[in-house]
Amino acid sequence: MSDDECPPLCEMETGGDSNGEEEEADEWEVAEEQNDPVRCLFCEQISPTMTVAIRHAKEQHEFDLGEVRRRFHLDEYSYIKMINYIRREKPEPAVFRSGTSAFWTDDKYLKPVENETWLMFDLDELDEILLNGNGAGSGGARENGNDVGDTMTLTTDQYRKLQGIINELTAQLREKENLLQHAASDIEKMKESFRNLLEQQEQKKSKAPEEKIAQIREELKHCVSTVAVEDDQGYFNTYSHFGIHHDMLSDYVRTASYRDAILENGEIFRDKTVLDLGCGTAILSMFAARAGAKDVISVDQSDIIYQAMDIVRRNKIDNIKFVKGRLEDSELPVEKVDIIVSEWMGYFLLFEGMMDSVIYARKQYLKEGGFILPNRCNISLAGYGDLDRHKEFIGFWKDVYGFDMSCMKKEVLREATVEV
Repeated sequence: MSDDECPPLCEMETGGDSNGEEEEADEWEVAEEQNDPVRCLFCEQISPTMTVAIRHAKEQHEFDLGEVRRRFHLDEYSYIKMINYIRREKPEPAVFRSGTSAFWTDDKYLKPVENETWLMFDLDELDEILLNGNGAGSGGARENGNDVGDTMTLTTDQYRKLQGIINELTAQLREKENLLQHAASDIEKMKESFRNLLEQQEQKKSKAPEEKIAQIREELKHCVSTVAVEDDQGYFNTYSHFGIHHDMLSDYVRTASYRDAILENGEIFRDKTVLDLGCGTAILSMFAARAGAKDVISVDQSDIIYQAMDIVRRNKIDNIKFVKGRLEDSELPVEKVDIIVSEWMGYFLLFEGMMDSVIYARKQYLKEGGFILPNRCNISLAGYGDLDRHKEFIGFWKDVYGFDMSCMKKEVLREATVEV
């Protein structure tokens, strides 16, 4: 079908009707350019556009909407509440320059007081208005009377704000870069540590059995001295209180056995130099002095040693010298001793945790042919069942105030219970 054969869509007339279409187009263009008048938030001033109203509020009332948005972190809802709050409560503009948190949080301010032009304003358009010199000219062709091309003119206030934002973002970027550098450095350190660990494992695998044994012996020799004093401080603090010494001295069987072993072997102690390791209240030191020792050196890291000094002074014993500190870190007044005494045995024989220190003292300070008291021990084990104790510690979790907590049994069974 040719164009000539196409029927017209509707009957068209020339003349007056075409003029009517032109008039309608003109009316449409005018409607697009038209803006509702805007009443000022703080006075009765009527502005032709929102841009002019925002500029008026800033110049006449020092109410900078951009600054208010930044200060109070306005979003769409808080902006609506703020406008309704101003219309209802009619506050002074100064209150918005001093506060830092919104005081219009009540939801009642979501309901507009009247047909409000400010509520039809899109807050996202504020940046464009501020950057365009608060709205001078139409279509952005001019700004504050200056032609706008590749160059934009900003007020001093706008420039300072923009510079502040740039500085803040730059600082944040530097901080993130520093964090990334630290993270990269940590990753490299972890990689290096892992490589070293693998190399050490390979070296250990390649060592001959004799070398491994020699290395273990060397590590055992110095293992105590390599532990920081701070790591041992909790252990020593437990011996600073009189309570534990009362318990030990009240154990007549043990203390009397030490006394008899020392006093009944006076010929061994006479005119000898004795080291009392972990002296506590110095009870063994005084036994050794009574047995005829020439000099007794008493060593202890805990603060109970100060009480031991007073005890020895009160009992008028003058051949006992005290050294406060760990034996591994201390310098004794003699190079070697003839006898080492130490109450190193505790619950289950090794509970005191002093065996490594006794071995260190023997290697470093005991003369050839010297004595250690005690120098041997036995551990005897006997099986025994106590259903009542089992029920108290294990069966307890079956019914706890009507609740089944049996899953706790596994954790309880992993730890031994020590009773004396």
